[in-house]
Amino acid sequence: MPERTARRTWSFTGSLESLFVSPTLLFAAFILVPLIALSVRGWQDGEVAQRLTSPFVIHALQLSIITSTLSLALALVLGVPAAYLLARSRFPGHRMLTILVELPMVLPPTVAGVALLVAFGRRGLIGATLSDLGLELAFTTAAVVLAQLFVAAPFLVRSLQAGFEAIDPTYEEVSRTLGVSEWRTFWRVTLPLAWPALLSGSVLCWTRSLSELGATIIFAGNFEGRTQTMPLAIITAFESSAGLSGAIALSLMLLAVALVLLLLTRVVSRRSRGDVS
Repeated sequence: MPERTARRTWSFTGSLESLFVSPTLLFAAFILVPLIALSVRGWQDGEVAQRLTSPFVIHALQLSIITSTLSLALALVLGVPAAYLLARSRFPGHRMLTILVELPMVLPPTVAGVALLVAFGRRGLIGATLSDLGLELAFTTAAVVLAQLFVAAPFLVRSLQAGFEAIDPTYEEVSRTLGVSEWRTFWRVTLPLAWPALLSGSVLCWTRSLSELGATIIFAGNFEGRTQTMPLAIITAFESSAGLSGAIALSLMLLAVALVLLLLTRVVSRRSRGDVS
């Protein structure tokens, strides 16, 4: 077994590293200061704890978790095969397919919402046919899931594609020479080796779904208990009597969920690599 490279702690061996300290600290402060301000304001506001347990917040949180989880499940079903195909195969149109898969990552969410609406809305390209069959998608909970899937699944595919590309194909070839089928090799060799990429991609996909706003409000609307996720609830709080206090309470809850998820992901990822430091 090769020895693990020792980590450098509080050590800057080159002048370039020392030069980069100040910009790094400035960038970290730029992220940290608003989060501290949000936490302090929430601590000072005596109504935050009460608002966190209100039915308005609970319903929005439940809907966000359910729809984000469903979006992730669909992204795994569709995205894992896509990521493997893009990583392991070269075929006519490969570059265009890669661009198409990654396009929602750079597309404004509002544009995604309009595109989904004109495609799956009641008078849309496909939605008109679905409507004749009695199936309505726009402005329903299903629309929330589709909007989240559209904007978030590419993060899973991109991360997992990079993970598959980093795996030495020799491992798969050896498995197949031992008589293991390609399908079992994928499940028992390839996917476990790509586990860190799968984990990080899943977290990115789930959190992006949880924070989705633009596409959701256009394609699904903002109906409490049906399509009003946490980001939409924050907007509603601003426009209601709850005002900034309600928005702060909702924001703190989303911040806590995201922070806990990221910490758990790092712990699981380290353990999967055998890194206990």
